[in-house]
Amino acid sequence: KIIILGAGQVGGTLAEHLAREENDITVVDTDSERLRELHTRLDIRTVAGAGSYPIVLRQAGCEDADMLIAVTNTDEVNMIACQVAHTLFRTPTKIARVRATAYLTRKGLFAHEAVPIDVLISPEQVVTDHIRRLIEHPGALQVLEFAGGLVQLVAVKAFYGGPLVGQELGFLRRHMPSVDTRVAAIYRRNRPIIPRGDTVIEADDEVFFIAARRDIRAVMSELRRLDRDFRRIMIAGGGNIGERLAEHLEHSHQVKIIEHNLERCTQLSERLDRTVVLHGSATAKRLLEEENIEDCDIFCALTNDDEVNIMSSMLAKRMGAKKVLTLINNAAYVDLVQGGEIDIAISPQQATIGSLLTHVRRGDIVNVHSLRRGAAEAIEAIAHGDTQSSKVVGRTIG
Repeated sequence: KIIILGAGQVGGTLAEHLAREENDITVVDTDSERLRELHTRLDIRTVAGAGSYPIVLRQAGCEDADMLIAVTNTDEVNMIACQVAHTLFRTPTKIARVRATAYLTRKGLFAHEAVPIDVLISPEQVVTDHIRRLIEHPGALQVLEFAGGLVQLVAVKAFYGGPLVGQELGFLRRHMPSVDTRVAAIYRRNRPIIPRGDTVIEADDEVFFIAARRDIRAVMSELRRLDRDFRRIMIAGGGNIGERLAEHLEHSHQVKIIEHNLERCTQLSERLDRTVVLHGSATAKRLLEEENIEDCDIFCALTNDDEVNIMSSMLAKRMGAKKVLTLINNAAYVDLVQGGEIDIAISPQQATIGSLLTHVRRGDIVNVHSLRRGAAEAIEAIAHGDTQSSKVVGRTIG
């Protein structure tokens, strides 16, 4: 029995996933219209009201709920809701989305005797890690980690000229006998193909393969000409994600940030060591020209505005940026723009949903990742316990 606070894109998508898996779901939000829309589509209960109010949580069934997931747009509401659920209703598991770095950097704040949150989800950190992995693997569309980072699942677009293009998958094993790799899925013209040994890879296929981290580049080189490492990076948007990404990359790459808010520019220039902070608009052609956009290896559009991200990415690509990566909140836009002038479109909701599902699905499941923006899932299970208590121990792979 799960209560979800917040019927926004993350809360709504999560309710959709969990309702399909025969959970008893109640969604709480102040927006009655949004709740009505969810209720007509899904087999869930809805309660209109403020998620942190005790009376609203009682109406939602918090007294006997197994889990509370607080994903409203306000950190403080999420935190107080977890406190109320713990103090009044003794809810066993409390998950909260907290965005502000000011909260996340305080040690001991989120503890049983302080603010009782069992699992903290920081979307900005999840998305930053996601983008960082893509920058580490030029040419990849998606990079997902399993087994504590030892194994990676990577999506690449197969190009003409790749040694494996036009060959059967069985050829990969013969061609690279020392590399243990598996093709997990293929998407051809947006339709999934279950890969078998005699499946022939075609140009423009999206190929998902799994291999040890050290072998990823070798397998990628079979499917496409390897891109050279990214050195020059331009980031549009100096918000939480832009700042964290710059902080992580500035000591190994040449990083520039474009930010339209002057006060924020001053903060960024004080906090970052080597990053060049530019005041201006990411859609200003003249600014991009002055900053030699044609020399940029990857342009990352990470503002809070989808339209600005899409337009600045298309402009940067036309002006000579080698690759463009675009953050898009509206899920309907993502499939629309990726693959044309925009090389990689990222949906923060899908990245966040994966980390939430990891904690919701207990037992043997330790990791859940969304592939291709929700078209499929990759799940990591650990074989705990015995044949009676476990869903995987004692079972064949089939």
